[in-house]
Amino acid sequence: MSASLSRPRVGVWLIGARGSVATTVVTGCAAVAAGLHPPTGMVTETPAFTDSGLPALSDLVFGGHDTLDCPLPKRAETLTAGGVLPPGVATAVAAELNAADQETRPGGPTPGDTRSETDLITAFAHDIRDFLHRHALERAVVVNVASTEPASQEPGAPLPASTLYALAALRAGCPYVNFTPSEGMHHPVAAREAEGSGLPFAGRDGKTGQTLLRAVLGPMFPQRALRVRAWSGTNLLGGGDGAALADPAAAAAKNAGKERVLADTLGTVPEGEVHIDDVPALGDWKTAWDHIAFDGFLGTRMILQTIWQGCDSALAAPLVLDLARLTARAHETGLSGPLDALGFYFKDPVGDGPPGLSEQYEALVRFGRSLAQAGGKAGGTRPGRSSEETGEAP
Repeated sequence: MSASLSRPRVGVWLIGARGSVATTVVTGCAAVAAGLHPPTGMVTETPAFTDSGLPALSDLVFGGHDTLDCPLPKRAETLTAGGVLPPGVATAVAAELNAADQETRPGGPTPGDTRSETDLITAFAHDIRDFLHRHALERAVVVNVASTEPASQEPGAPLPASTLYALAALRAGCPYVNFTPSEGMHHPVAAREAEGSGLPFAGRDGKTGQTLLRAVLGPMFPQRALRVRAWSGTNLLGGGDGAALADPAAAAAKNAGKERVLADTLGTVPEGEVHIDDVPALGDWKTAWDHIAFDGFLGTRMILQTIWQGCDSALAAPLVLDLARLTARAHETGLSGPLDALGFYFKDPVGDGPPGLSEQYEALVRFGRSLAQAGGKAGGTRPGRSSEETGEAP
């Protein structure tokens, strides 16, 4: 693809810019834009979104923050060796990886960092504004793809890093997407600022594997009047996510979204828990197992078991690209507040969208149509909702 002359380029600022997900996002975007691979897994590349006015993949410019110093090309080599990226692709898009790496700025707070929260937010916001200015970008979407933080701390505790980045995005005038279970914009301090920002935002915690399947299966039981007695699960994973989720507090934050999907689709939370085990030998690959005990006619007891094996980075990357494009277009059309229609992508979505995956997909398609109908600026609709969802004239 060649960059469009009629549409300006759009920035994608990744928090955790040198991690597995971010590296796969940058590599995959460049590979698809160059025609090296098809856009498998990208909903925004399906016919339903052809006329939605989304930025082209070739028009996306990447940068971000990270506390790691491993260059993106080196990280891509590691992912290739692990089978996450196909052979030769990282070499073919080395220029794009180097360009994104050059736009990655030091994150924080790091051990020994003496800067105040205000100083950190100011520095992060400056980095984002500088990125916008130097590349003459009309807008940029900030997407958090960093490692999961521990669950909420006590009142009065320091702001979590994810919230510092969310506040920096708001100060820089950028829409924000939280692809992680971390607090981010959910923190009361950031939530209050987001309300008056006039910016769209979406999240949280990308629905990629086990929970995606739960969102599909969950509605089946009440629709068929079957009573779920227990729903248990286990995740085996390695890599950075496995190490981060070995912390019980971080695992608790991750599991909260998985439980919400069951509560929303079943109307109750059944017995059972999700266990997350760090298995470093698995690298970026994950195995997720679910055991569902339910009652049938006359109380007949039955069991459904599922096994999901996949690579989280490859599952997440196309969703991140979808979200960046949809959120950028929402910003362009003047939408603000929580983007309900993007709940299709999240375990714990903001706003008031439906819980079932099928209904979420329908809402997403309607949202895409509303973006197609919108001009440069949209007005008169409730923040984050399309005219078709509100019943108002577009």
